[in-house]
Amino acid sequence: MSGLEQRISLWSRVCDPLNTIVRNMRGASNLAATWIVTCMNSQPRGSAGFGSTNRESSARSESWEVRIPSGDVTLSGELAIPENAVGVVLFAHGSGSSRHSPRNQFVARTLRESGIATLLFDLLTADEEPEDALTGRLRFNIGLLAQRLVTATQWMANHPQGRRSGLGYFGASTGGAAALVAAASLGSGIDAVVSRGGRPDLAGDALARVGSPTLLIVGERDELVLRLNEQAYAQLPGQKELAVVPRATHLFDEPGALEEVARLAAQWFRRFLRLH
Repeated sequence: MSGLEQRISLWSRVCDPLNTIVRNMRGASNLAATWIVTCMNSQPRGSAGFGSTNRESSARSESWEVRIPSGDVTLSGELAIPENAVGVVLFAHGSGSSRHSPRNQFVARTLRESGIATLLFDLLTADEEPEDALTGRLRFNIGLLAQRLVTATQWMANHPQGRRSGLGYFGASTGGAAALVAAASLGSGIDAVVSRGGRPDLAGDALARVGSPTLLIVGERDELVLRLNEQAYAQLPGQKELAVVPRATHLFDEPGALEEVARLAAQWFRRFLRLH
């Protein structure tokens, strides 16, 4: 049994402690620490290891609409696999969003052009979304979102295309927190995590248990979220990087900003995804 399968088989013993962790999350605003911020230029730069990528062939991919059982609900998603994929990245969307998020779709296309398969799925069901639009109750239930992300990871690990593939997470906004909590629970089963404009502070105590190489991407002008990411960065124990995209705000709407996010994410995943 692989390391990921062993972790997943224990998930029934993880759910309750995970929800307890989320309820007892401690704020990081008073943390005094030193960290290194890597500022990335807004214009794409060449990166080692990418020269050999055949973008024309890897851009061709097959896609399927999928249904992922998760407890009492079923989550809808889309799995797209390019030729000779080096791994699979699962997307955890942000609050009030879905698998159809145009920003996540853009990043996903870039990943597939780099030879990485993608699984975009809804963290909430069609019945839950109207309720959440009114109350906002579910979008901040990080324990629930992380549990569903782990369930989707189990589904992907059992898929014929995912049994030996490297697995990574791309999280946006609150999805960034869910990705980090899920990565902390699955340990070595997750090769890499990327957070875009995320709220890693909402991962609470789970931050200290994230062993997966983690890239936090934040806009320079997204000042509050940047401070929260700096504080969370200081708590991550493993390989990590904080990339600040110049002149970008929270949604990365500025010219070239989202392209830079996608380039950084593809570079990170190509660096760390591996066959198992």
